[in-house]
Amino acid sequence: MREKDMRASSRRVLGGLALAALVIGGTAVPFEARAQVEEMVDIPDLTGVWDGGPRVRRINGPNAPWVPGENFPVLNERAQAFQSIFDEAIAPKYDCVPAASPAIQYDPYFMEVVQWPERVLFRYEKDDQLRTVWLDGREPPLNEYTVQGFSVGRYEGDSLFVETTNFTFDVAGFDDYNGIPSSQLKKVTEVYWMEDDELRITLTVEDPLFLREPASYTTRWLRGPEDYKLAPYNCDAVEARRSVRFMVPRYN
Repeated sequence: MREKDMRASSRRVLGGLALAALVIGGTAVPFEARAQVEEMVDIPDLTGVWDGGPRVRRINGPNAPWVPGENFPVLNERAQAFQSIFDEAIAPKYDCVPAASPAIQYDPYFMEVVQWPERVLFRYEKDDQLRTVWLDGREPPLNEYTVQGFSVGRYEGDSLFVETTNFTFDVAGFDDYNGIPSSQLKKVTEVYWMEDDELRITLTVEDPLFLREPASYTTRWLRGPEDYKLAPYNCDAVEARRSVRFMVPRYN
C-alpha cells in the first residue's frame, strides 16, 4: 500500500474511533468538535515531518521573508522608534527565549505536524517548541499570555485556518532579526494547504500597536526524509550569551 493510501486509511480509522469516543462521552465535547470529527475523511492531510531548510527556501535574513517594497511591514512611529534604538545584544534569543510567530514558521528547520480530532500539534525543531491549535470551539483565556500565544483553528475545504492571539510583549517579537517588537495585541492568522506534495502556508500578522497595516508572506515545506526525527535544539543560556561578548554595543 502506498504511503498516501496508508495515511488516508489511518485517517478514516482515526475518524471512526474518535467519533465513537465522542458518542460514548456524551455532551462533554462541544458540537463543533463532533462536526470536525464527522468530516475527518475530508480534511487535508498535513501530518508528517516537513523540511523548511535551505533546500526549500531562502534562509532568514533582513530581506527574508519580508522584502522591502513588496511585503515589508509598514511600521508606525512607535515601532520605528523601537527599531531605531534596538541593540542586537538585548535580543531575547540570547537568553534562550524561543522565537514566536511570525518568525518561527519561517526559521530554516524541520517541523512535525500531528492531527488529532480536537487539536493539531505543530512541533518545531527550532527552540524545541510545541504549539497546540485547538479545534473544539474553545475561546482564548482572558488571563493567559505566552510567547507562542493561544491558537484556535478550523478546517475549511482543503485548508486549515489558525488564529493566534494572547501573545506576550516581545522587544524582538516580530521576526528576531529586524529589531521590530510585537505587543499583546498581535494576532497571527495562518492558512495551511497541500499543493501536490508540498505543505504551503500564507501567514498574516496584525499588531495595531506597531503596524499600520497587516503584513503577510507565503512559503512552503517539503516532506522530510523517511524516518527523520526532529533533533533537539538544546539551547544553553551560558553558551547563548557567549556570543554577545563579541558584539559592538550600540551605546557606550
